[in-house]
Amino acid sequence: MSSKWLQMFTLAMAAFLAACSPIKVLNALTPSSTFTKTSAIAYGSDPRQTLDIYRPVPAISNAPVVVFFYGGTWNSGARDDYGFVGEALASRGIVVVIADYRLYPQVRYPAFLQDGAKAVAWTVQHGAEYGADPKRLYVMGHSSGAYNAAMLALDARWLREEGLTPSIFKGWIGLAGPYDFLPIENPDVKPVFFFPDSPPDSQPINHVSAAAPPSLLIASNDDNLVNPTRNTGGLAERLRVAGVPVQTFYFSRTNHQTLVAALSKPLRWLAPVLDRVTAFIQASDPVD
Repeated sequence: MSSKWLQMFTLAMAAFLAACSPIKVLNALTPSSTFTKTSAIAYGSDPRQTLDIYRPVPAISNAPVVVFFYGGTWNSGARDDYGFVGEALASRGIVVVIADYRLYPQVRYPAFLQDGAKAVAWTVQHGAEYGADPKRLYVMGHSSGAYNAAMLALDARWLREEGLTPSIFKGWIGLAGPYDFLPIENPDVKPVFFFPDSPPDSQPINHVSAAAPPSLLIASNDDNLVNPTRNTGGLAERLRVAGVPVQTFYFSRTNHQTLVAALSKPLRWLAPVLDRVTAFIQASDPVD
């Protein structure tokens, strides 16, 4: 795309998205021919403990599976808003589980991590019923959802409650995640983590060890919400020092929000997020 047409398209998209709900627009423009969806499966007793599954079309047996957690500062978010993520990964032959989890003020840290562990345990137990191979399991998230993914991959406490360990993951993927954010500055986040008494063990960067799964960390250079140098860069360095395989990518056309939106078919030109995720899974997932 030429720079002139790129500028015109960007301006047109910005005007269009400003007049509408951006996520609704992305989902409305998302093709439906690449997946089949099973909705509102309970993985726990709370109404928020539900998930959707996206399966590739045509169906694939023993496919890799990604459990995805969305962002929203642990205050907001809904799995229905992330159909474009399900489509993106399903179009690459991956089964996708998109899970809701309890939010503030219903709960505070660490309840949403316990929910995430339950969603992962459900996937391990039932994924094969939907064409997934539980031995080819990844956890992924954006923003606060990337925090959830990081904690499940790095801090064994949460999966241990479900009789599992982080070794079940072939790898984990974080998009624009907050991994080292004490003291908390965001007023929406402060009550979630009991500020000013936020526990140090709530930070993913404090749980890095040589046992961590291979990691893919992606961020935007222009991120005004989650500092990419401190969070993505700092965690990546800590992982490398521990000897953990880690890949990092920083993109310049995206910001905090559009980094995940770049997974959607209409916005894939912004950054090769989907290509990087797919390549990471293919490289770290040799079929036994």
